[in-house]
Amino acid sequence: MPRLNELPEYEALAAAVSEVFSRRVASQTSPGIRFVVFDASGPMFEGGFGTAGESATPPAPHSRFRVASCTKSFTAAAVLQLRDRGLLSLDNAVTDYVPDLVPTLPVNQPEAPTLRMLLSMAGGFPTDDPWADRQESISNEEFRSILRNGVRLSTAPGTRYEYSNLGYALLGQVIEVVGGQSYPAFVTENLLKPLGLDETGFDPAAVPEGSLTTGYRKVGDEWVALPFSGPGAFSSIGGVVTTPRDLARWAGWLCSAFHPAGDDESPLSSASRREMQRIQCPIAFDATDELRLKGYGYGLVIEDHRRFGPIVCHSGGYPVFSSHMRWNPATRLGVVVVENATYSGAWNPAAEALALLLGAATSIAAAEPPVPAAIDRLADGLRRLLAQGWDNSTADAIFLENVALDRPYPERAQELASLREKAGALDMTGTTIVATDIGAIEGGYGCFELHVPCSSGEVIAAVQCGPVEPILIQTVSWRIQQTTGPGGVQ
Repeated sequence: MPRLNELPEYEALAAAVSEVFSRRVASQTSPGIRFVVFDASGPMFEGGFGTAGESATPPAPHSRFRVASCTKSFTAAAVLQLRDRGLLSLDNAVTDYVPDLVPTLPVNQPEAPTLRMLLSMAGGFPTDDPWADRQESISNEEFRSILRNGVRLSTAPGTRYEYSNLGYALLGQVIEVVGGQSYPAFVTENLLKPLGLDETGFDPAAVPEGSLTTGYRKVGDEWVALPFSGPGAFSSIGGVVTTPRDLARWAGWLCSAFHPAGDDESPLSSASRREMQRIQCPIAFDATDELRLKGYGYGLVIEDHRRFGPIVCHSGGYPVFSSHMRWNPATRLGVVVVENATYSGAWNPAAEALALLLGAATSIAAAEPPVPAAIDRLADGLRRLLAQGWDNSTADAIFLENVALDRPYPERAQELASLREKAGALDMTGTTIVATDIGAIEGGYGCFELHVPCSSGEVIAAVQCGPVEPILIQTVSWRIQQTTGPGGVQ
């Protein structure tokens, strides 16, 4: 996959992406915005528009923002660090570490959610954004008092997705109990410092003078400045204060887990970072979305896009700020954006910008000849069976043993002969191979289609390869895609 600056008309693409973000200020959606676009090599280009505060200058490279719920990925990474060190189990009940919580569901046999359930937003707590966003600064004792007074569950733990800040506040308490220090201190010592995220922390009061961006709420046509809350028991839900550039480095580090190089000496292993970016709890989505799947991992949302494959993301919304980070593991292209307006929906421009980048990246990738030699060999065997007639030795060379057992070769030979007769003249010089397993390694050719032009339209062989080496075909189905009207042979 090409680097960002190798994409076609890179300068024009960068200008188009920048314009997506500048429109947010022009439309009065936010008084200020800062974005960073990154690829496998790190941040590539960035920009700021509008105002960062009283100076009326745009947010700068070192401007600090609170990124709200993007913090949850830091919390999840910290929990997995403790798990990987053998200090806790994700399948332990949270009450093993925070006994003040009293479970209430199921009614007759109440169960406490496990750490895994809390990480994947399946803890059973009701969605609580407006309330939880105002709890950041409370003390641990105040939080424990809330738990002892009783909290409401909306469903039995582990039975469905429902976004819960309370669940991540509980995980913050677990980190403190098991890690032996405050949540901000643990994350700083075990993640921020090892990764060189020197402009990231949890205390707005510790930000260098002039670097803290002012957050606003719109009242009528005016932007009203709002105060920051300080760190406390709910910092694990949204307390990170950082620059978009540091946030881009964090996102790029998470994304790099899909392309590990050499010894893994990271603060968190590639395997555990990939675990964060795997759907752990499904999320229902609108059938009109361009998605095949959607779900919550650990501190991250995974969207399986029909065109681009998996996209990993998370939004943040807080009184004073809105943030979003998203990336595509296959290309390692990503975007982070922060706006200094309350709940302004920063995911909208971020999604639009990444779609522009991925559109350019996939167009150049499609122009390259990426078909692996092993796949081309399988396709050549299919071409020979279609053009020259059935031959058992050719079939044996490209099929796994289950193919003949599932449907004997004579049946397959008769089917292919019938299809060949309906297809008419074949144009074997115009054949193409199309990967259909978007997001998989090696270009997704574990599943592919062979397209052969014919006088009736196009013969298509849909192929699924098996799991063993050397790579061979485990299923194939043939059809004719007619150029006029419906039709086809399966």
